[in-house]
Amino acid sequence: MIQFTLNGKPTNFRGDENLSLLKWLRQGQGILSPKDGCSGQGACGACLIEIDSNPALSCRTPMKKLNGSNIITIEGFDPELKDTLAKAFVKKGAVQCGFCTPGFLSRTKILLEKNSCPGRGEIKKALGANLCRCTGYAKIIEAVILAAKSLRNKTGIDLDDNGGVGTSRSKHDAYKTALGERRFIDDMRFPGMVYGALRFSDHPRAKILCINTLKAKQLPGVIRVFTGGDIPGDRITGVIRQDWPVMVVEGETTRFIGDVLAGVVAKDETTARKACRLIDIEYEVLEPVIDPFEALKDKIKIHDTGNLLEVTEFSRGGDLEKAFQASAHVVSAQYRTQLVEHAFLETETAIAKPLGNNGIRVYTQSQGIYEDRHAIANLLGLPIEQVVVTLVPCGGAFGGKEDLTVQGHAAVFSHHLNQVVKVGLSREESIRMHVKRHPFIMDYKLGCDKNGMLTALKARITGDTGAYASLGGEVLNRAAGHASGGYHVPVVDVVSRAVYTNNLPAGAMRGFGVNQVTFAMESMVDELCEKAGTDPWQFRYDNALQKGSMTATGQVLGDGVGLRQCLLAVKDEYDSARYAGIALGIKNIGFGNGMIDESEAVIEVVSDKKLIIHHGWTEMGQGIDTIAKQILSDVTGLNNVEIEVVSSTDSQVVGGTTTASRGTFLLGNSLLKAAGKLKHALKNSDLSQLVKKKYKGQWRCDWTTEPGRDVENPMTHFAYGYAAQVVCLDDKGRVDKVVAAHDAGRVINPNMFEGQIQGAVMMGLGYAFTEKLTLDQGYLKSSKMVKLGIPKIKSMPDIIVKAVEVRDPMGPLGAKGVGEIGLVPTAPAAVNALYKFDRKRRYELPVGQRIR
Repeated sequence: MIQFTLNGKPTNFRGDENLSLLKWLRQGQGILSPKDGCSGQGACGACLIEIDSNPALSCRTPMKKLNGSNIITIEGFDPELKDTLAKAFVKKGAVQCGFCTPGFLSRTKILLEKNSCPGRGEIKKALGANLCRCTGYAKIIEAVILAAKSLRNKTGIDLDDNGGVGTSRSKHDAYKTALGERRFIDDMRFPGMVYGALRFSDHPRAKILCINTLKAKQLPGVIRVFTGGDIPGDRITGVIRQDWPVMVVEGETTRFIGDVLAGVVAKDETTARKACRLIDIEYEVLEPVIDPFEALKDKIKIHDTGNLLEVTEFSRGGDLEKAFQASAHVVSAQYRTQLVEHAFLETETAIAKPLGNNGIRVYTQSQGIYEDRHAIANLLGLPIEQVVVTLVPCGGAFGGKEDLTVQGHAAVFSHHLNQVVKVGLSREESIRMHVKRHPFIMDYKLGCDKNGMLTALKARITGDTGAYASLGGEVLNRAAGHASGGYHVPVVDVVSRAVYTNNLPAGAMRGFGVNQVTFAMESMVDELCEKAGTDPWQFRYDNALQKGSMTATGQVLGDGVGLRQCLLAVKDEYDSARYAGIALGIKNIGFGNGMIDESEAVIEVVSDKKLIIHHGWTEMGQGIDTIAKQILSDVTGLNNVEIEVVSSTDSQVVGGTTTASRGTFLLGNSLLKAAGKLKHALKNSDLSQLVKKKYKGQWRCDWTTEPGRDVENPMTHFAYGYAAQVVCLDDKGRVDKVVAAHDAGRVINPNMFEGQIQGAVMMGLGYAFTEKLTLDQGYLKSSKMVKLGIPKIKSMPDIIVKAVEVRDPMGPLGAKGVGEIGLVPTAPAAVNALYKFDRKRRYELPVGQRIR
């Protein structure tokens, strides 16, 4: 028997002494504030708690080491301390997705009890084990400083829970999230819930000869083993192109190591995973195709249609070769970028629950609840109205949760068993299964005249889209549309190809192909400046997009272009730094490209004290729910009322995939209309007289055009975001400071805007310097989170964010989206700064050296 104190109470443990403390707390005691972000790898700090006044990773602490220990989780904090820490993190905007926050709070408590007035360096050192993928750490440091001050001075912290547009209103549900009280899917419990696990392919390309499930079925605690033949509807799924089997069946050939071959449902997760390991697979192992240029030869076809998924090509402006011949200066080079893991802290999990009349409800963390509903209905062979998908705000996504992963398996298992089933991925499985950022190979050629004005661009872009389409075609399409970056180039010729291989699938990730081409274009511009003997800032200012300029596709921009204003905002820092690199960024808002963007919003009056906003978008840390509340408050003038936010398909309020930096733009515009109707109703009534009333708004864009189509005035996107960033190095060549000027249109929430950009900049620095997921012949070289190169707090430089508010004529109150553009210019600015430091050009990411 092991005896210890847990949150002030004497406790005994009898059981498996090697069980991790984290599992015992979460599964045995219902203590859910410690989170599981790395599946026992000790890499993220989300599970950090206090043992004997010291920080400890509960995922790496076996029960046998706890005899005589004093264990404290957030649930056992002194109430005043607990309140102060949570409010400090909320006040400073240090809670975005919030999955990591309880671990940071636990570490902050230990720090402040030993050092009541820590400096920034001491805070960084103390929080070194904790990973945050959202905030970029700056606001976490500010929160610790505020908490320390409040505790020393015994002063309270007031939160702004009622502010309208332009205020730093507290993030929706951030207080409960910080304390670990707001449930993520893995925290949810239902009576009689059982657990599913998946059996993945051992090889990137192999014919499945036999799937032997006998040993798995005989394991005590196993309820049922599933294979692809158990899927009652369409087994093949996909975001746009249906080419991805939910399970591969005997006789078929696997396309990557994340293909699912079978699944097990058992009484508990441990048994389900053990049973999966007992499933014997007989393979005929085949040679994988891992190089996109080899794949284009179609000697081995990954799909029957061939290995070229999609091509985007267009040219405009006249004869390209003549334009280069007439240019005073021409540069050319090949650029390469790497495969990158999203590394959201919350791995994929879904719960499926039977409903009456053979229906089903799926709790998802997906970026598209209506897309999930459609896919699951097809899988189950059910009418779409019998499938309800309810969003549970997720612990980060960054584009990596647009595809179906475990939602479909949970639904199939639950449908057959008529039981509540949870299916979740471990960190290793998450890295193995979900899509990544595309590796690109880009051949660029760029020219300018004697006055330093750009003349012509030739770009040939090849993206390794891996085993399945996902959104690969669309990523390479956006890359083509942004190939000329933030510049007006008179003559443009672009070919962009998405190519199937047997590597991990690549799809949506923050920036959606624009990061890669911006690295190439901005590196080219810097080389051209040097060759022409022109100042890099002035060259960019002279060539920057403005009203009347053309993007790569030939779209002529109207009002709302703030690129030159962004350049002016960073000029002083660029001019004064000894080693500084500069880059511009442009990023589409909305799907565009001839696709429809639409959103609905419904405001329901519940009582004179409560409203519900219904929408179809995903809260994943970016703050869409908070923006919705601020717009509602601003339009109606209603304060001191509770505003609940619900995203579920049973409301029938259409949203769409939360991607393309479009949530604020689309939901904001639809909510403005709904709130306007409520405001009108309030002229003659008060809320108590409007109970049960609903007010609906809708916004729809169906006027954009596909790149390459022969139209007189192409409208590729209805809006863009713009940015200029400067990266400054110290005398050792380490990043000392990043200055990020971003045209966000009207800034709705300054605190959240700043936090979004800071987090994106850190992600961009990781992209430039350290992040890479390495494969060897289609196999993972490592599935360890620590090997991904994700920056921790010690790598954080000073990040100065400057808001440039050039209002968009169609944006809600003039606002634009900022979710992605924050890291678009970061990597090339960093690489250009490195050249200033050591005079070496870099043509491949990551550069493979420390950030700081």
